[in-house]
Amino acid sequence: MANTYVVTGCNRGLGLEFVRQLVNRGDRVIGTARNLGDVKGDGVSGVKTYVLDVASDESVECFRKAMSGQAIDVLINNAGVGVRSKPFESLDFDEMEEFFATNTLGALRVFKALLPGLRLGSSKKVVNLTSKMGSIGDNSSGAAYSYRVSKAALNMATRSLAIDYRAEGFICVVVHPGWVVTDMGGPGAPVTPEDSISGMLQVIDGLKPEDSGEYIDFTGVRVPW
Repeated sequence: MANTYVVTGCNRGLGLEFVRQLVNRGDRVIGTARNLGDVKGDGVSGVKTYVLDVASDESVECFRKAMSGQAIDVLINNAGVGVRSKPFESLDFDEMEEFFATNTLGALRVFKALLPGLRLGSSKKVVNLTSKMGSIGDNSSGAAYSYRVSKAALNMATRSLAIDYRAEGFICVVVHPGWVVTDMGGPGAPVTPEDSISGMLQVIDGLKPEDSGEYIDFTGVRVPW
């Protein structure tokens, strides 16, 4: 039976590839983009795409109202701000707040807004896209403070959601997509969007209650916190 997915940030890159692969396999997809004019190639046929700025309370509230009464099986919080690897002396605290507002609080805003719909769904899966750069145990190169801190905070928030909503049957995880050839990852990245999304969908499809709260990469391997 087809599931209903919400994919944020589906205008390009990983979000757009998520939509393509989900639609191709017969799932129902609801997409979001901060600016519909930025959706590459006019998006994917048959997918309803809503305007959503995850860093804006007003925008998220509008999306919540639009989704009222809609059962949602899987939420994929893909929208995010990419890496700007600056040394500490060049750190812009306004930039750090921007990253935190989108990468961390944005995912929490969307989860809170869609919680009623997720409760109506059958799968109750919440997938927050993170990065190995948010891993404390994996950090051997430093820098990139805004990105690393915002993703590490997202990891912790997701672990708490997993604990708080386990009794309701929710499965909440953070997933690392790999270093992917996108506008964010650059042309030299070793993983194609097709392989990244294919791998992540296998992970998502196979999630079990005991996986809730875990930090997983697109191949299914656990990432150190």
